[in-house]
Amino acid sequence: MRRPLTGIALAVATATVLTTSQAGAAGVRTEGEGWKAAEIVGITSVSPVRTYTVTFRTEAMRERYTPYLGTAVRQLAAVGLRLRIGGVEPGDPRRCGPAYHIQFTEMYRPTGTPGWSQGAPCPHQPRGLGRGGLVAIDSEYFDGTYHIEPHVLANTVTHELLHALGLDHPNRDLDGDGTAAAYECVTTSAGVRPLMCSPNGGYRAAEAGRLTPFDLAGVEALLANARTRGIG
Repeated sequence: MRRPLTGIALAVATATVLTTSQAGAAGVRTEGEGWKAAEIVGITSVSPVRTYTVTFRTEAMRERYTPYLGTAVRQLAAVGLRLRIGGVEPGDPRRCGPAYHIQFTEMYRPTGTPGWSQGAPCPHQPRGLGRGGLVAIDSEYFDGTYHIEPHVLANTVTHELLHALGLDHPNRDLDGDGTAAAYECVTTSAGVRPLMCSPNGGYRAAEAGRLTPFDLAGVEALLANARTRGIG
């Protein structure tokens, strides 16, 4: 399960304040069909030249989550994002770690709500360039107190990774009632919502954990934004 990016409970430290020039730079796109950048926390791009490294609080977590991330790593590489699976790294879930690291940990109800996990990019980075972030997976999935379907778990792990890289939920007011409600996202011709749709978007069954074309388009836009602004 996933929680809105605006409700992030991880106490990541802010560095600067997003300026109008960052948000509205010529040629920078912050949303499109089925995707949205985490502009609310000042992130509008990811580096096309640096390598992002996923690390884990413990060896047990590395063994648990690495199998869920392999497909996403390959998909991201295919669109130009460099991401590697690293090893164990101590960290404080209240603060961002080293630059270009995405630190995975487990917490009991990181949002305070049963079954909800959370991911976040380090906010308000210079020139809007995502430099890593934090992921807290709800420990209830594994202690027997909360049942989560296998495909939802696989999608959740990748969903939170994409939050840490700089994507937000693309929910929109499609029915015109004034509210972008839960599940209210565009779909593919086969009825698949973006993986970043809140809650529980993405593929089911064997394809669970894969980025949809919507999500990949979002990552490509974040990469293009960095190139447009001449940052890496």
